[in-house]
Amino acid sequence: MNPMASAPVVEEEEIVKKKSLWVDAWSRMRRNKLAMFGMFLVLLIIFLAIFAPVIAPYHYDEQNTNIAFQFPSWSHPFGTDNYGRDILSRVIYGARSSLMVGLVSVCVSSTLGGVLGCIAGFYGGKVDNIIMRCIDIVLAIPATLLAIAIAAILGPGLFNAVISIGLSNVGRFTRVVRGAVLTVRGQEYVEAARSINANNFRIIRRYVLPNAFAPMLVEFTLNISTSILSASQLSFLGLGVQPPMPEWGAMLSAGRRFIRDYWYITTFPGLSIMLTVYGFNLLGDGLRDALDPRLKD
Repeated sequence: MNPMASAPVVEEEEIVKKKSLWVDAWSRMRRNKLAMFGMFLVLLIIFLAIFAPVIAPYHYDEQNTNIAFQFPSWSHPFGTDNYGRDILSRVIYGARSSLMVGLVSVCVSSTLGGVLGCIAGFYGGKVDNIIMRCIDIVLAIPATLLAIAIAAILGPGLFNAVISIGLSNVGRFTRVVRGAVLTVRGQEYVEAARSINANNFRIIRRYVLPNAFAPMLVEFTLNISTSILSASQLSFLGLGVQPPMPEWGAMLSAGRRFIRDYWYITTFPGLSIMLTVYGFNLLGDGLRDALDPRLKD
């Protein structure tokens, strides 16, 4: 049998298999009410972040000391802070900062971790041993502590917060991708690609990565919630987004001095963090269940 003739057949079968996998996963996802609720929360937060200038009743840094510390009312549903700024508007604008840090930092960690995991899992041997021992050292340090250390070295700011959080989570993605690649690299379609003299880069790009995408997607979604929490922690410590740009963690830090008398200054940013993290966790759990072949009906 001509191995060149079998290549299109193998690729066509893989395309059909991937399509049926995603259709089946979406069908099971829709039956998971908690996952759909999580998706609703995530889409709502994203909608607020995108259309913040239209939805927010005031500018996030519009100050009026005459109405400072105003309790929630019709004109200011979430109240005002010590500078007379509308907390609802700052919470809505703060979704931009929190989501930006969460999404971009996860993109950084998933890219670096994906590359390292693919190299370690595909080539194995000494390469795998060297990479994974380095990753073990990184994972021995708590991610939050590592992010704080990197942010302290780089300095405060949005960009540095993204880099510090992204680098602190590389190890998790490397382990997930390596495990997925190890289960894929011995499959028949990979051997068929090798039989037609496909180079390693083509095999990884066309056959290994697409079939390792499902666990990467689940880890990506779940990691966004932890990255948003890390961003809030850095901002709370003064190492993240800097004022006057609103960010939920920074708003908590600024309002903690007044928490006894003016509870609403910290309550609403805290609820925003909680609901966003809860939504991403529900969505990630739903994706994990939907993409797990062992849980098929």
